[in-house]
Amino acid sequence: MNARLLVLDTSTEILHLGLADGTRRHLRALAGGAQASAALLPGLLALLAEAGLKLGQLDAIGYGRGPGAFTGVRAACAVTQGLAFGAARPVLALDTLMAVAEDARAQGAGTELWVAVDARMGEAYAAHYRHEHGAWHTLEAPALHDPAALARRIAARPDAAEVELAGSSLRAHAACWEALGATGWPDAAPRAAALLALAEAAWVRGERLDAAEALPLYVRDKVAQTTAEREAARAP
Repeated sequence: MNARLLVLDTSTEILHLGLADGTRRHLRALAGGAQASAALLPGLLALLAEAGLKLGQLDAIGYGRGPGAFTGVRAACAVTQGLAFGAARPVLALDTLMAVAEDARAQGAGTELWVAVDARMGEAYAAHYRHEHGAWHTLEAPALHDPAALARRIAARPDAAEVELAGSSLRAHAACWEALGATGWPDAAPRAAALLALAEAAWVRGERLDAAEALPLYVRDKVAQTTAEREAARAP
């Protein structure tokens, strides 16, 4: 029997919501960022209403655990915990960067690629994945990187000519990636369809967690620059 799964990701400026009910898919992309907290619950309830389901009829709730925007990732965890506790449902922790990889694959990317997402402050969240035997495998776990340094490291690999990249860093830090000359998927994002694909795979593998375990993945300790740092970054 196909699982009924609700998924959400608030790690970017777009709020991605999805619901799988058998072969049916209900997908949403709403304004996120500062509006995510206010839009998240109404968006999820609207999705359930569209599918004709109640929260208690779900099998599990999947959430993008990050890395991503600090407040966004926290909001996803808090809402997921609240809904899962209230409905006595398990949760599925989803790697947000892996969802970007899955979205790129849906757009035509190959089976191995780096994901690099703009982390602001001149940095990128990045990870390396391979898709084989019907599942994604992590080759290098999500971490915070200097985009230029990461691009140089990737360029030094013997297979650099075959590298594929996905994620918003490709535009945000374009000058860093241009010299690499890799195939790029800059529009790849943790969209609902990709989140549902990861959630369904996690469900089949039995990766259910208790609601209390709906925790974020942070790879940055510092979440804001000082005034002096912001002024220095703006200086010519």
